[in-house]
Amino acid sequence: MSIDLVSLLSERVLQMEESATIKMAQLARDLKAEGHDVISLSLGEPDFDTPEHIKEAAKQALDEGYTKYTPVPGLPELREAIVRKFRRDNGLEFDVNQIVVSNGAKQTIANLCLALLNEGDEVVVFAPYWVSYVEIIRLAGGVPVIVGAGIDHDFKVSPEQVAAAITGRTKFVLFSSPCNPTGSVYSADELTAIAEVIAPHEQVHIVSDEIYEYINFTGRHASIGAHPAVKDRTITVNGFAKGFAMTGWRLGYMGGPTQIAAACAKIQGQFTSGASSFGQKAAAVALDSDLTPTYRMREAFLKRRNLVLELLSKVPGFKVNDPQGAFYVFPDVSEHFGKAFRGEIIKDADDFCIFLLHQAHVAAVSGAAFGAEQCIRISYAASEEQLRTAIERIADAVSELQ
Repeated sequence: MSIDLVSLLSERVLQMEESATIKMAQLARDLKAEGHDVISLSLGEPDFDTPEHIKEAAKQALDEGYTKYTPVPGLPELREAIVRKFRRDNGLEFDVNQIVVSNGAKQTIANLCLALLNEGDEVVVFAPYWVSYVEIIRLAGGVPVIVGAGIDHDFKVSPEQVAAAITGRTKFVLFSSPCNPTGSVYSADELTAIAEVIAPHEQVHIVSDEIYEYINFTGRHASIGAHPAVKDRTITVNGFAKGFAMTGWRLGYMGGPTQIAAACAKIQGQFTSGASSFGQKAAAVALDSDLTPTYRMREAFLKRRNLVLELLSKVPGFKVNDPQGAFYVFPDVSEHFGKAFRGEIIKDADDFCIFLLHQAHVAAVSGAAFGAEQCIRISYAASEEQLRTAIERIADAVSELQ
């Protein structure tokens, strides 16, 4: 008698959605493996190498024997560097015991959800949101409460929306700025207004995902945790993947209230323990070093953003705004819904992205995965030549829709 292995799987995993960004990237790889020339603009990964001085620091750490287990919340020297970074760059004051280093900011978010949420607790999530927020909240037993804004508002929610979404079940508010997938950046004044509507709700904390902090074109990054009314209830999440081109190093961190940090370390101790020893040594060097390589990356991304906006503005049916950070554009393509290609109707953003993959050989990600069903996410973490070619292909493909 054969056993249906699917029946052995938990309801938890059966109800969980696959990461749309990872899924689309794999579809692009599969098409490439068949011999097609595919330009993948689907992953949130800088196309730059890790700066040389950071790699050299990792090599030196290996030579010095940093190959053993680390303290679960991170090496003291890295946590001290993070304390300095928060003070220097964000105006945030933490003790070393309020810092937890994880295997990527994604694990930091998961630690927080597992540490803070009981079954049925609510999390107010600003939409469009990063794909994994909602699934991680649900895995932890929480209920995501989505508060959304469209392209006409630069995808930024209002304080009034936030206030209306908070209930007695709300545990925390979660958002990113600069935002993945939209590139939107909340100003200091906008964050102050949001902080002021959250402040009266003493049970409500804030989780501020600032992983794209260094890829901010406004000239000044603002952290909501710097607001006096919520500073003791804000957990600031960051990492090394985006600003230092260290995606494969898997290093993230958080700063927050002591008891919450301890709870996150407790959970991490049972799942993965500490992050890699030599990676942490290099990360400490990254935070304490000159940021010129990071600023050069930011300048390159800004130049690419301007190019992509110029080119996409000429593509019929693509409505774009002016993203102020990260390395994404998030055009509204709903004008193409209901059109057909060779008899196949494009019903939604999912269909549109599959159409682009097969007809233009360009991989983008449906906005449905980010809580914005009218949009698609296009990453400009690619060369200018690739971006020009990709958008030319997109324009040619949509011209065939009827």
